[in-house]
Amino acid sequence: MAQGTGQSTVSEDAVARALAGKYLTFKLGSEEFGLQILKVQEIIKMMDITRVPRTPEFVRGVINLRGKVIPVIELRQKFQMETMATTDKTCVIVVQVAHGDNRVTMGIIVDEVSEVLDIGGDQIEPPPEFGTAVDTAFILGMGKVAKKVIMLLDVDKVLAGSELGAVASVAKAA
Repeated sequence: MAQGTGQSTVSEDAVARALAGKYLTFKLGSEEFGLQILKVQEIIKMMDITRVPRTPEFVRGVINLRGKVIPVIELRQKFQMETMATTDKTCVIVVQVAHGDNRVTMGIIVDEVSEVLDIGGDQIEPPPEFGTAVDTAFILGMGKVAKKVIMLLDVDKVLAGSELGAVASVAKAA
């Protein structure tokens, strides 16, 4: 039994080492999240968003980013958090998301961007298990930096496959 535990720790350590790197951290309310910096294309201030009819509630709409129409999702709504009014710190993180063999450029609205942190493998723990009723597949791990815990998100899995397809079609339809 001890051998099985050792193997589990070794594989968790290997996963944590693989996840080590630079993360753009941001806030939604009092919670702090991180995205792998290589997935982030840019950060832009809030701009006018054109609502697209018959889209999921968490899809705020589309923006024109230097001639390219990209869908924008409200991460608070996607995570079933209480919506808040836009402030001067609210911004859009433009990310590249894998969708099958393609990449989808989309924006995610966050309350505030914090900083870029270099998080080591020894600072990352696996996501907590809540049982089968709670889907945590979009959480890469939990980063422990100073005295805070940062949820490290897998931006490719924040939206389920069908949701991402719907978001990608919003940009094409606009």
